Amino acid sequence: MASETVPPAAKEIRLRLLGVSKQFGATRALHNVQLEVGPGEVHALLGENGAGKSALMKILSGVHRPDEGRVFLDEEPFAPANPIDARKRGVSMIYQELTLARDLSVEENILLGGQPSFLGFISRAKRSEMARAALSELHSEEIPLDAAVRALPLASQQIIEIARALIHVPKLLIMDEPTSSLTHVDTQNLFRVIRKLSGKGVSIIYISHFLEESTELCSRYTVLRDGESVGSGEMASLDRATTIRLMVGREIKDLYARARGTVGKPVFELRKLRGKKRAKNVSLVLHEGEILGVAGLVGAGRTETLRTCFGLERVHGGEIYLNGSESTSRTPANRWRAGVGLVSEDRKEEGLMLNQSIADNLTLTDLKDFGRLGFISLRRQRAAAREWMTRLSVKARGPQQPVGQLSGGNQQKVAIGRLLHHGASILMLDEPTRGIDVGAKAQIYHLLAELSAQGKAVLFVSSYLPELLGVCDTIAVLCRGVLVETRAASQWTEAEIINAAAGEREANPESLE
Repeated sequence: MASETVPPAAKEIRLRLLGVSKQFGATRALHNVQLEVGPGEVHALLGENGAGKSALMKILSGVHRPDEGRVFLDEEPFAPANPIDARKRGVSMIYQELTLARDLSVEENILLGGQPSFLGFISRAKRSEMARAALSELHSEEIPLDAAVRALPLASQQIIEIARALIHVPKLLIMDEPTSSLTHVDTQNLFRVIRKLSGKGVSIIYISHFLEESTELCSRYTVLRDGESVGSGEMASLDRATTIRLMVGREIKDLYARARGTVGKPVFELRKLRGKKRAKNVSLVLHEGEILGVAGLVGAGRTETLRTCFGLERVHGGEIYLNGSESTSRTPANRWRAGVGLVSEDRKEEGLMLNQSIADNLTLTDLKDFGRLGFISLRRQRAAAREWMTRLSVKARGPQQPVGQLSGGNQQKVAIGRLLHHGASILMLDEPTRGIDVGAKAQIYHLLAELSAQGKAVLFVSSYLPELLGVCDTIAVLCRGVLVETRAASQWTEAEIINAAAGEREANPESLE
């Protein structure tokens, strides 16, 4: 019987990829990738870190050219010479790793490369108007246009990155993990913008490790695994188990499975802690073997609390106790020596040395096993790094590869691995699964379960409520710098966490908008 499927050439297609392949040296990044996106379609591109998503998007945005295959935009051959050429032809991209000029202002970043001008003169009034309009679309008018980007929190920087892509409405908008640093409110605002753009005929390729986001937003999907397209179809027909199996090539059961043990003695305590700006009154107790989650909106003081505890910012009030002894004013070096480690939310700026090797990033805080009298055995250092890479499933050429060449998820694994190599007994993790795929998340969740079973204590900041509820024993909620409530994780719901974080009494997430 003849197939009733409409031939691809007869469809109305905005973007079409036929047999696209790309190789970097001996590494095959893409092989025979097929992809179709229609006008106004929001298309989910799914896959683990290292599956080839970034390489494919860099081809579409003009960073790379394919070795084989063809790309068509509105049925015309599409081979942009560079990202500026791609943008002029109607393809814009929002990168997961922010590409902002951090010393320039918010306004300058939003208009960068697209300043309104006449006869070579830039219109300052028009520039400000366009920047304000872009932020208004995202319900973020409170972000000051004249502020230097580096002075703003990561979530605000993410919004600026998105606003820049909205200045000139493209034919195709590629969004790589756009909500990775956003709160629930900002995410819902972005979803409204996406639906509005879709209604205007803008095609969107949406990349996210939050599977529920793709289910909510997207009409169709394509899954990449090991550089190949292994599945595509209607999003409505795709269940979570099938999605994960396509992405990782295996079943992942019980994503948050963990035997809840009995917590031990208090090991870290905050008494009315006050930081420089956002943390105003934070009191909590972390116990041996406990994973304590910290939730809150952007600006609630979550990150500042961790940085103040670790000695990166000054304590302006209150007390910190470590293993029962007062330990308020300490430097990061003191904290390391006491067995306290921190993974920053911003691995690019302060979490990792991107131009240094994986081995150096994993081991530099503790080199005592690799030599004496200032001499380091590189052989032993690399052997130790290989062990951690195997345990954490870090995808890389080897321990000598620079960390900056790894995907975001693999970089995050290295950052966590450094704490484990150091032997930290108290782990402070600020958004540790940001930008990590579902397979890697499962590995980290199981690793945290192992560590808590060994008696290690984890202070876990996250904007992703399902993982807080699934991973943590206890959840504390910050609202405007004050820790307002702490309960066992089993006693919270997502709605209750959101409303406590917003200072609301009724369990209605819409009240946050």
